[in-house]
Amino acid sequence: MRQRCQSDIVCRHISKKFGDVCALSDVSFVIYAGEKNVLLGKSGIGKTTILRMIAGLEKADEGTITNLPKICGQRVAVVFQEDRLCENLSVRANIALAKSRLNHTEKRAFEKRIAQALASVDLQGFEHRVVKGLSGGQKRRVALLRAVLSDADVMLFDEPLKGLDDHTKETVMAYLLPLLEGKTVLWVTHDREDAILLGKAHVIELEEV
Repeated sequence: MRQRCQSDIVCRHISKKFGDVCALSDVSFVIYAGEKNVLLGKSGIGKTTILRMIAGLEKADEGTITNLPKICGQRVAVVFQEDRLCENLSVRANIALAKSRLNHTEKRAFEKRIAQALASVDLQGFEHRVVKGLSGGQKRRVALLRAVLSDADVMLFDEPLKGLDDHTKETVMAYLLPLLEGKTVLWVTHDREDAILLGKAHVIELEEV
């Protein structure tokens, strides 16, 4: 088994094009291990491309990224801008996908944890609801719970509070923040107010060239 490393993720002079479109040009920054990191910038500036690189879903055309989580053997959880839920499965079944290799006793304990998590984000009693019948804000909360309950080492969030009203954002963050402590978190957003809700964090601000 690979030994999990806790080193900072260092991006040096990374550039990326999609056809004739330049997504990133000579960008350098550090994502600090075991800390909350905010990637802030306008829509279309390349934030999602960076997140996908950290997740191992894209490669830079130029430059280097050292200590990528998957290469280090770390577990990675991602919340994309789209919820990417299994629409025909229940809420509980979707969240349970985060931990599919559990024995019977562990599974029962995890089901209780799911129920407690749902209650904490105002979704009490939703365990058996089929996801396709949920509202957009409800689906978003399910996607967030699936990620944080995976107990991954590295958490990547792309516009995680998208579609949530102010009250729901505060409720969700009250539940999420304790679970993010000690994790390597990359929180991608264009909204400074959403960044503030994350609390103390290292801020990486992308600017247009």
